[in-house]
Amino acid sequence: MVDKSEKYRWLVRLGFASRGVVYLLLGYLFLTATEHSRASQGPQGVFDYLQSVPGGTPILYLCALGMLGYALYRLSSLFFDAEHYGRDKKGIVQRLGHGASGVAHLVLAYTAFQFAQGGGQSSGGEDAQQATTTILSMDFGSLAVGVVGLCFLAAAIAQAGKAISGDFMQRVSPRAPDFTKYLGHAGFTARAVVFAVIGWSLIQSAWLASSSQVKTLGEAVSSLRDQGILFTLVAAGLLLFGVFSLVMARYRDVPDLGPDGIKPSYRS
Repeated sequence: MVDKSEKYRWLVRLGFASRGVVYLLLGYLFLTATEHSRASQGPQGVFDYLQSVPGGTPILYLCALGMLGYALYRLSSLFFDAEHYGRDKKGIVQRLGHGASGVAHLVLAYTAFQFAQGGGQSSGGEDAQQATTTILSMDFGSLAVGVVGLCFLAAAIAQAGKAISGDFMQRVSPRAPDFTKYLGHAGFTARAVVFAVIGWSLIQSAWLASSSQVKTLGEAVSSLRDQGILFTLVAAGLLLFGVFSLVMARYRDVPDLGPDGIKPSYRS
């Protein structure tokens, strides 16, 4: 019989695998000239692509379950300090970032589930612009959008820091292949560029009080298409981040569930 901790670890590993599938296919769609329209929709474009290929529906259900597992994993870091970042300023910022990631992956889990059931979603860009328009219409709405933009810029700096330092390997098993670190360097660099573009688009929207500048993940990469080699490198970096995430599904150190069944703690 599989205990709760083992089930938890398998769910988290499925989450890393699901993240890997999304990023790998997103990079592939960007690098495939005929698939730019789907790629510009970001993860929703990936789910739409999976919906159209043989065997795509079971994969979508697994992605939905995996995204849910990954979301719970990140939220456990926020609420229970599952990753042991502590309660100092740096630890709190890291845990808040994990909480935001958890919420985002809950949305992705729901979206993947809808596609698996044969439904579809409106364009991610339209959703983002509608949400931004609503926020901008409120008191201090521009300030709120600007703050979110600054958070994305901060996240871009954090991603760049990981790409440079390689500290993402601290929670990876020493049994991981030697090329894992290089995959991480490329992937986190690409994410830093994308997050910076998204953050800047939000700051522009706040400054101009207009939602037309807001870019989603897919649109942020698409906006680099005229930059030639930069676009290709970022798209390839996202694909490599997908491969990195698939490696993490096997070799990432995942905390066990504690005796109370709620607070995870790392194995010694």
